[in-house]
Amino acid sequence: VSAARHDATFGFSAVFDAGASQEAVFEGSGMRQLVELAMDGFSCTVFAFGQTGSGKTYTLMGPLGQSDTQPASPALLGLMQRSFTCLLEQSRSRASDLALSASYLEIYNEQVRDLLSPGPPCALPLRWSKTRGFYVENQLSVEFESLEAIVSLLLQGSQRRRTSAHALNRHSSRSHALLTIHVRSRARGAANSPVVGGACPSKQGTLCFVDLAGSERVKETGSSGELSVEANSINRSLLALGHCISLLAKPRGKRTHIPYRDSKLTRLLARSLGGSGITLMVACISPSSRCLSETLSTLHYASRARRVTTRP
Repeated sequence: VSAARHDATFGFSAVFDAGASQEAVFEGSGMRQLVELAMDGFSCTVFAFGQTGSGKTYTLMGPLGQSDTQPASPALLGLMQRSFTCLLEQSRSRASDLALSASYLEIYNEQVRDLLSPGPPCALPLRWSKTRGFYVENQLSVEFESLEAIVSLLLQGSQRRRTSAHALNRHSSRSHALLTIHVRSRARGAANSPVVGGACPSKQGTLCFVDLAGSERVKETGSSGELSVEANSINRSLLALGHCISLLAKPRGKRTHIPYRDSKLTRLLARSLGGSGITLMVACISPSSRCLSETLSTLHYASRARRVTTRP
């Protein structure tokens, strides 16, 4: 980043400019390897982070306005749809029986809401257990077997998500959204194998896509009233996430208590950030000089996240 009084250099696993295709981002970001690891029983997460209007939802999902009747051009599809295709292709080629299901949540004004359950979205309680960690009670999980079925669930949930227009973005996400694919695999023929206790060897992995609402300065977006309340809620949860990442980036011996309970977002991402999971962070930035301070903030945030190491 080269600007007056702001010369800074950052290093990442991959960097894509504005001309990069969606296919190049999928192949170059390591997303294909994450899909394969989820099938091997790992807990995998990808989250898009950056200021409002920097292209997070586009990178994950592709163009806005997609629907079952108006699908997007295949070249413009994002990481999610490409991952679904890769997952289903892999499941057909592997010698194992796969059960796939999906759940889709949003965190709006510190309320967790199910985007797949019928009727108006209502707040669901977030619980803690020793075996499961933080989990959402009564969340709907829908099984799927085809690409059409999972893309339909994605579009159905996305259309129910809270969005609003402001000075920097006509379609600003007002909530954090988490789509989780649960992958349960069992080796074929395992039912007849002589396993002690008659249990079949099985693996359970997850692939979680997190579309974070963009950080925003109320002065820049011109938000007031309800929009301002939403912005404050978004910024508070992103601050809590940044605080957790900063503490996790410290050497193991110097780590203090990690405050996951500070927000619903950090509770739901606790396993992805500091557990035994594998996480890909996609930092989206704007090329505009007007956005310089937010761009530097995003890059510092991503640099800290890169120093977090877990032992999956």
